[in-house]
Amino acid sequence: MNENQWVNRLFKTIDGKDANEFVAFLAPSCVFRFGNMVPVEGKEAIEASVNAFFESIESLEHKLIDVLDVSGGKVCHGQVSYTRKDGSILTVPFANILKGQEHDITEYLIFADTSSLYQY
Repeated sequence: MNENQWVNRLFKTIDGKDANEFVAFLAPSCVFRFGNMVPVEGKEAIEASVNAFFESIESLEHKLIDVLDVSGGKVCHGQVSYTRKDGSILTVPFANILKGQEHDITEYLIFADTSSLYQY
């Protein structure tokens, strides 16, 4: 079994805009930060934050380039395409740091420049 299968499932869940299934990967006291936004702590707060983001866009799709094993977690990088509500698409590189392991991610940090996502 591929040791990164759970990472692939995680990104499939995100691309499916399933915030409830997304938080199943997280530890109860996980800290989540998307870009330069204020960090959010705890599954309930993270689910609400992620749901709000999912509702603000039409869809998203991640293309993983690499998943690197690091001490205490993984670093994932690739490209993400966001489809805006008007149908236009923004594609940017991303890197995510996942501290912990499957169903016990204690810190989830997203690095992506989405500053033009809501500029039509």
